[in-house]
Amino acid sequence: MRGRWLLVAVLLLPVVEIAVIIQVGQLIGAWSTVAVLLAISVLGAWVVKHEGRRAWLELRTTIDSGQPPGRELTDAALILVGGTLLLTPGFVTDVFGLVLILPVTRPLVRRFLQAWLAKRATTYVIGGAGSHGTGRPTVVPGEIVDE
Repeated sequence: MRGRWLLVAVLLLPVVEIAVIIQVGQLIGAWSTVAVLLAISVLGAWVVKHEGRRAWLELRTTIDSGQPPGRELTDAALILVGGTLLLTPGFVTDVFGLVLILPVTRPLVRRFLQAWLAKRATTYVIGGAGSHGTGRPTVVPGEIVDE
């Protein structure tokens, strides 16, 4: 089922992007639209470079201190995805890319993503493999032998 939604999103995104670009082009003109798209891409590349460097340094510091890098890895992934979206031509992807990259909005997305991943992991562990569809994990009786 998730695969179908992903396919629909992948097919609809270019159509939505083109429609928005056409609307903006009619509003401000074709060359102005191209200039805005290029400016957003350049600005996005700069923000990705700046925030990516900062995220990399935080990741290295956390790893060097022996701590698990959960927040830092999530930030790095969000910056990578956001940067890819900013480099993709279009206003819709630019908005999502900026939300993932900007230091003001990224913590909100990070919290949402980590909560969603934690829920998915818990759902998989509790209701997934080994539950035989009952929603409860399979219990296998056994004996611990210490040799």
